[in-house]
Amino acid sequence: MEDFLLKLSIKLVPGLFAITCHEVSHGFVAWRFGDPTAKMEGRLTLNPLKHLDIIGTLMLFVVGIGWAKPVPVLIENLRNPKRDMVWVSAAGPITNLMIAILSALLLRIISSASLGSLEASTTLQLLKPIEYMLAFSIYINLLLAIFNMIPIPPLDGGRVMMGLLPYRQSMALGRIEPYGMIIIILLVFFTPVFSYILLPFLSAGIKLLAGPYSLLVYNVASFKIF
Repeated sequence: MEDFLLKLSIKLVPGLFAITCHEVSHGFVAWRFGDPTAKMEGRLTLNPLKHLDIIGTLMLFVVGIGWAKPVPVLIENLRNPKRDMVWVSAAGPITNLMIAILSALLLRIISSASLGSLEASTTLQLLKPIEYMLAFSIYINLLLAIFNMIPIPPLDGGRVMMGLLPYRQSMALGRIEPYGMIIIILLVFFTPVFSYILLPFLSAGIKLLAGPYSLLVYNVASFKIF
């Protein structure tokens, strides 16, 4: 039981932080562009309980892809709906990418510090869980950023694409949205799209950010480190 709680805590903290920041960033950018809906509903907070979706959180730890409750955005409130929605949608993946970069920098600093403290067992015991959480933070934030940029609505990438395409093509893509999640589930679980498209981007991102600690990131993500 203690081992299970340790594993859960290593993934729970960075996982919840990743999906919470993702949603808050959508609401914050929407607010800055004229839509106060998320702010009025108390969703511009880092309290994960305000954003938690039980099924989405469970999926995060079971299959590696999860979600929070979407932050409400009323596109008609935006000052320039088509253009501004691009930035509102892109805010989530950009935020996850920034967290992944920061996590990688902190992992390198802390890991270097722990190597310099090999004789201080207490220090090592304190630093190891932090290293593991930072390693998983790199993994989950890169995964969320890449996955959400699939250009199929309602994913962020689909809505970014709708904002960039000419009106007719944008409307055609928008008609896919009611079936978008079904299409995404079929693509991810019943086609090689993850192995041949998403995984190479994820692996390249981990290698670029984590460098010599890439193996640690993979081991923590798959629980091989415990």
